[in-house]
Amino acid sequence: MKRYMNTALLYAVLAMAGGVFYREFTKFNGFDERTTLSVVHTHYFLLGMVFFLLLLLLEKNFSFTSAKTGRILAVYHTGLNLTAVMLVVRGVAQVTVPALSSGMNAAISGVAGIGHILLGVSIILLLVQIRRSVPAARY
Repeated sequence: MKRYMNTALLYAVLAMAGGVFYREFTKFNGFDERTTLSVVHTHYFLLGMVFFLLLLLLEKNFSFTSAKTGRILAVYHTGLNLTAVMLVVRGVAQVTVPALSSGMNAAISGVAGIGHILLGVSIILLLVQIRRSVPAARY
């Protein structure tokens, strides 16, 4: 359970860093339009901090963690961080307005999509694992 709490804390720090980077980077560049940098903060808070705080509560109540959980969470971490990195890459490109080729533009979207797919698959696998640990009378 301590690992879930430490992970939630780490993602809270990353969320705050993402929010500060968004604010300061756009202010420094005189950019006042919408950019994907604004959602890095919320992705890390909700999919990072809140998610692991919920896992902490679920573990306390149902003790679902097993050897398989570590592998699933490794995929989750990979998906979340890949998504966040691609959001930063896309946001920096939006603010600095470099001439992106259509291939580079598609590559950024594709890698972010892979991150989202990894997140989705790992969430489903984790929910199935939690469901199996809940006694039948509880749901």
